[in-house]
Amino acid sequence: QVVLIESGGGAVQAGGSLRLSCATSGPIWSAGGLFWYRRAPGKEREFVASIDYKNQITDYADSVKGRFTVLRGDPLGTGYLHMYNLGPEDAAAYYCNQGIATTGCGSYRRYWGQGTQVTVSS
Repeated sequence: QVVLIESGGGAVQAGGSLRLSCATSGPIWSAGGLFWYRRAPGKEREFVASIDYKNQITDYADSVKGRFTVLRGDPLGTGYLHMYNLGPEDAAAYYCNQGIATTGCGSYRRYWGQGTQVTVSS
């Protein structure tokens, strides 16, 4: 069974930085696009950043461009979200979402992590 686990959240002051990690456990044959989303209290879940399976194309929400960087790492299925110059508006639960194929002849299925909380004090 594939499980995504986020970590790295915490409490920081405005202007601070955090690095979120997304680790994948379970049978992974191939990893597809990696996405980060967030949900603040009382708000809808929103897209934050993504990186394609070739590590060539990234995309960011306008609100985080120039401050956040999405990366892949090792082992397969690992991802990161580097967050700089955080502000109170960035406080939310952050979730990673990734397409995973568990066999060479299987299709990709998207999995969600349980989320990691980011708190920013002004």
